[in-house]
Amino acid sequence: MALLLALDQGTTSSRTIAFDADGRIVARAQREFTQHFPQPGWVEHDAEEIWASQRATLVDVLRQLGPRVRELRALGITNQRETSVVWERATGRPLARAIVWQDRRAEEVCARWRAQGLEPRVRALTGLRLDAYFSAGKLRWWLDHQPDWRRRAEAGELAFGTVDSWLLYRLTGGRVHATDVSNAARTLLWDVHARCWSAELLQAMQLPQGWLPQVHPSSHPFGELDVSVLQAPDLTLPPLPITGIAGDQQAALFGQACFEAGVAKNTYGTGCFMLLHTGAQPVASRHGLLTTAAAQPQPNAAAYALEGSVFVGGAVVQWLRDGLRAIASSAEVQALAASVPDSGGVVLVPAFTGLGAPHWQPHATGAIVGLTRGTTMAHIARAALESIALQSAEVLQAMNADVQAAGGPPLRELRVDGGAAVNDLLMQYQADVLGVAVLRPEVTETTALGAAWLAGLQVGVWRSLEELRALWRVQRRFEPQRPPDWAAQQMARWQRAVRQVLAGVQPPAGAV
Repeated sequence: MALLLALDQGTTSSRTIAFDADGRIVARAQREFTQHFPQPGWVEHDAEEIWASQRATLVDVLRQLGPRVRELRALGITNQRETSVVWERATGRPLARAIVWQDRRAEEVCARWRAQGLEPRVRALTGLRLDAYFSAGKLRWWLDHQPDWRRRAEAGELAFGTVDSWLLYRLTGGRVHATDVSNAARTLLWDVHARCWSAELLQAMQLPQGWLPQVHPSSHPFGELDVSVLQAPDLTLPPLPITGIAGDQQAALFGQACFEAGVAKNTYGTGCFMLLHTGAQPVASRHGLLTTAAAQPQPNAAAYALEGSVFVGGAVVQWLRDGLRAIASSAEVQALAASVPDSGGVVLVPAFTGLGAPHWQPHATGAIVGLTRGTTMAHIARAALESIALQSAEVLQAMNADVQAAGGPPLRELRVDGGAAVNDLLMQYQADVLGVAVLRPEVTETTALGAAWLAGLQVGVWRSLEELRALWRVQRRFEPQRPPDWAAQQMARWQRAVRQVLAGVQPPAGAV
């Protein structure tokens, strides 16, 4: 039976998973890597450490497979999006630590661009907001602080890429500098209508074009693995083409079999990302969502989605563990939260890196409201879990408003994945506050699965989307168990807390 490899390079760890042609996991490996926080609001990764951790997991899985490596047909890549890497073409050496998608240092750049009136054109051309979350502001910040980079970029000496591009470059021994449409669409530089780099925005933002990667469909013959880069001479591999690339959220949408308009998924990872497939035409949002490219499985068939981003999702559980030390491991949070019937009126707004959709307030900070003398750590833990679902519910409400404004029906179900999706308490609460069914698939590794499916389509392991749709199976369905009035009360309490946070926003000293 054919096997597919998926490299899943995330915000806190690198993973490699091998799938068989039925979508079952055959082998997996994972390694965490260092998070760097050099200043408040700054988040960095060492690109060489990302590569080393990803290579180690790939070698680990290949060794687990043993003789079955002969059955490998292709490799796919999925990645944390917007995180930006710049390296020398000649040496492959990164020139600085990668600036992570969570990093807010480029807000000063984006504020200048907004003051120059760029926001409307950015929205019209890219479907995105002019926010430090995306790659363009990070690139301009680098150019403003590294004077020689502009000359070198214009001379063709430097390469910029999101993490998929960086991995592809290293996997191919420096032969390929490319990305796919789903990652290009997250840079603020990709025209989602014309499907090309926007010369207009590059000029307005004063960014060189020569360091940008080539852009291909998500299922495409990107290159071939150079076995020597694995530094594992004991491994003998067949030729392994790299034939699938998609940003993690678009890969998860694809791995959830959301191939056509009207189907949505939510991934509960470090952040939460809800995507609704909108078909072959981009839909402009009037309610704070993003218009973005979905994974493109066919060369000439564009695909789009509406997206709402929650910056702090599962990361709030990490904060309970590492910041408050309320739990020893993330797995303990469900039991602690379930030890009380509700949050006791406590609402936690985890705006640790600002607020994403639909508010888009980069200067917001976190808050806990509703504390009383009777509040315990269990109430705070429950409020932390509920904050993940409440932020996601806000996004779904905005999504429903956009869909209905475009003449479509409201969503009737939500497909879920990601690490926190295994938490039954969270999933039931999510169904209750949404008022729609929440479906958890048998294979929750849908991000990696989507990358494997894209790779396998290109080499003929599967011949159609219908074959893939038949592989998607529900493990558990969570139906709403609370009345609509209860859900409305929960949302009203959340929105009051958010208003308190927004009312107290103070831009940092020196902000434009």
